[in-house]
Amino acid sequence: MTKKRKRQDDFHKVKLKVGKKKPKVENATNVNFRSKRIHLPEQLNRDDGGPTTHRQLSIKDLLSQLHHYNSTVKQDALQGLRELLASHPYLVEQQASTVLPEVAALFTDKDGGVRVAATRLLRFLAQCIPAEHVAPFFPLLSAHLTCAMTHIAPGIQEDALRVLDVLLEHYPALLSQRHAVLLANFLELISQRRMGGAGGGARGGAGGDKGAGKGSYALSISTSRSVTAQQWRLTVLLRLSRFLQAVVEERPTEDRAEGAGFLSVWGGEKAVVTPLEVTWEEQACRTGAVRVFENSGAKPTPHSTYRLRPETEPGAGVSEGLCSAETVQGFAETLVPLLLEVWVEAMGGDRAPSDSGHLLSEEAMALMFQILTILQLLRRLAPHRDQQDMLDAWFRNSYLNEFKQHFMKNFPYCQLEIARHKKKTDAKRNRQQVVGGAAASGNVEPLALNVMLCQVMVSLSLRGRGHVTGQDADWLGPIRAFVTDTLSNGGKLGSKQLAALLEVVWRMIITQQSRLVTEELLQAVYIQYQQRNLGLPVRTLLLRFFSQLYIQEHQNHPHIARSRMLARWLASVPVQLVQLGSRNPQLSAQLLQTVQSAAAWGNNDVLRNLQAHACNIYDPQEGCIVVLPAELQQHLVQILYFMPAFPADVLACLSHACNTGRVSASLATALIRTVHLRSPLSGWSSSSHDVPVRDVDYLSFLFSTLTGFSSEGLRELQQADEEGLLPASALSPLSVFSTPLQQFTHHWDVVEEVCHCLETLGSRVQCFEILQNAIIKNLCGLVVLPDCVCAAMLRCVPRLLDVNFLPSDTLLHFLSDCSLSMLSLLLQLEQSARKRDAVWEACFAALSTVPRLLRLLLQSLRVCDLCEEELPLLAQLLSLLLQHTQLRNHMAANNALLQTIIQDLTRFYGSETREQWLTDLLYCYSVTLSGHRANMAVRDIY
Repeated sequence: MTKKRKRQDDFHKVKLKVGKKKPKVENATNVNFRSKRIHLPEQLNRDDGGPTTHRQLSIKDLLSQLHHYNSTVKQDALQGLRELLASHPYLVEQQASTVLPEVAALFTDKDGGVRVAATRLLRFLAQCIPAEHVAPFFPLLSAHLTCAMTHIAPGIQEDALRVLDVLLEHYPALLSQRHAVLLANFLELISQRRMGGAGGGARGGAGGDKGAGKGSYALSISTSRSVTAQQWRLTVLLRLSRFLQAVVEERPTEDRAEGAGFLSVWGGEKAVVTPLEVTWEEQACRTGAVRVFENSGAKPTPHSTYRLRPETEPGAGVSEGLCSAETVQGFAETLVPLLLEVWVEAMGGDRAPSDSGHLLSEEAMALMFQILTILQLLRRLAPHRDQQDMLDAWFRNSYLNEFKQHFMKNFPYCQLEIARHKKKTDAKRNRQQVVGGAAASGNVEPLALNVMLCQVMVSLSLRGRGHVTGQDADWLGPIRAFVTDTLSNGGKLGSKQLAALLEVVWRMIITQQSRLVTEELLQAVYIQYQQRNLGLPVRTLLLRFFSQLYIQEHQNHPHIARSRMLARWLASVPVQLVQLGSRNPQLSAQLLQTVQSAAAWGNNDVLRNLQAHACNIYDPQEGCIVVLPAELQQHLVQILYFMPAFPADVLACLSHACNTGRVSASLATALIRTVHLRSPLSGWSSSSHDVPVRDVDYLSFLFSTLTGFSSEGLRELQQADEEGLLPASALSPLSVFSTPLQQFTHHWDVVEEVCHCLETLGSRVQCFEILQNAIIKNLCGLVVLPDCVCAAMLRCVPRLLDVNFLPSDTLLHFLSDCSLSMLSLLLQLEQSARKRDAVWEACFAALSTVPRLLRLLLQSLRVCDLCEEELPLLAQLLSLLLQHTQLRNHMAANNALLQTIIQDLTRFYGSETREQWLTDLLYCYSVTLSGHRANMAVRDIY
């Protein structure tokens, strides 16, 4: 049998077996691949959320975490915000509108750590954001602060005071605008309303009831606080005094101008005057009159007694604003009884034996100081001076007896020394001291406490007609004795304590109106004033006290005007001005104001000492007239108007001061004008035995000022070998010294004023004769002269020359030499435009006005005496004279001399080629004289 061959199928089926690997398909695709990662960190790092902290949290993330329920998360978010804003300062103002509301909302958080962190962040933001940028959000901050201050939790109230400290430090003006709400919050921190007693209990209780029913508020005590009640009240009162201080200081200037310091509080009502500087030289050329206004252009202080009815009943608390005495009184009726209760409770728990009642512990002194500070600030809350008087009268009628009983009974106070053992204080005790205000208020010195008490009590004394001698002697006597002893015991006082003591002295002098009391107090102040090595603030306060007391009060109070101590101080003011000099311009200004006021009022002591030290004050080398600033120099010049007499030595000092250049030209002209007005030659009316300035001394003063150099200076100049000295020659008979431009212009302005004064004298012929003799005696024999002296003589002589007076030949030869020397100086040296114009104007005015002066000048020009280098200068000089319009007639009159000079110049060069300068001269000569002949011919025809 044959075998069958297997048939080959087209699609062979592969049998798969269990456990065997599946065979690969012939057309299978290989899907295996290898890849490498590309790392681009900068490209993938996208910053969509802005800057972040080290925990990679943006400001949006941090703000969202502030609403988290966990206090730790909120603390970390506040710390992160501080870190983020500190590292990116530009975010502070960008995110202020978002961050500030969120931070303010955490003032009332239940966790203390969150509140502390929020306060730290607020302090950081306050250091970076100015007040004008915080103003739109401040109502919200104030609202959250109010919620925290009135919160039921004691811890939140304590932290609210820290927030208040931050706002008082950085935004006092914004915070003071919210006083209507915040003052009520302070009351609720230490007290609570009485049940059914919101009405007039304060007014009725202040006068009669002595129990706890006084006022609408009663002190509150919380047992849940970590500090004692007295420490808590001290803390609140400290913040209240700071807040009231901010309210007073941030009041507009016109409201607090009178209460700014002791020198203006008792000085009466003064309107603010804005001085107007009037230049009389400009007004003299105007046709219109100078307008004069009432009150010197100032806004007068209103004296209206009309008052609107208060919107709230007295004692009801704080109104919408402390804009009147009634609203301040309403708040005081609520606060003052509470302050008295605080002090009574503190002294009741710290009661000492009767013989040591003046000894107070450190905490009691701090508490009493804050109470007195608040009482003093309450007075200053009144907007106007008359309202302060009303408030003082109300305080006196309502609380004088209680103040005397609680405060003045043991005056003056001292500190009770307590022996303390050195023990380690725990953290809780330290926290109690800080929260309680012991560390915040600082150690109060007994002197500061006693001075503050004097300020408060003296403000309650009567003044004016209501005062009766000896009426308040029982409590004013100890105050006067304390003030006198403190000022006269030789101790050094700080500026703040001294200012308060001087305020007390000022008030007592005004209110007591007793010459004996005035002498006693002023003697104590003068002892303090005579101490050596006083600081500048202390010296300034003492000086201002005496100065303003005399200026403001001596006319209204005879007992001040007749004070011997004040007269003694006034007599020493000129000596102090000389000794002080320029070491302190501020003190010198105060002394000058006093001297000027006393001299204007005719104080004989001041005028006598001013006359005795006038040479030292107006010394041209080291006197006050040259070392003080320009504004003070003006006061010194104004004082000259009241000087009793002007001896020759004083006038010499004044003349040298005008010429040294250390006084401005305008001030020098004012000085000359003042001396001129005091001279009898100007019309000053005085008796024959009491002449301020003698005629001889006055004319000597004018001539010395006109020359600009002293006789010693001119004598030294004859032997000097200066670089700017032009040697004498045929074209310059005098050796001219070229002065600097600043000195020349200064002297030129002075010369103009001297010429004006000489022109206003009675007889011009006599005046010119005196001037001529002075020039011949002092200047004609000199070989070297400064250019300013030559220009001054050429300027002054034509202005004073009378047509009926013929000058002497000596004077004419001197003026001819001056003119020729000055013209040669201008041609040889490069001068400034102003100096050149001034010299040309003076020379041409003299040549055209003074008879025979031009002829003498032309006669002195001899070509044979000139060298070859000087011939072009001569030609240029003649060209200038020919081209000047005012000299054409005079040049034509001297045609023969001029023609001779030109012929000599032409003959000198002979037949050689002419120089350009000679050609120009001949052209000017021909044009000038031909035009002049034509004009003469036309005039002859008609």
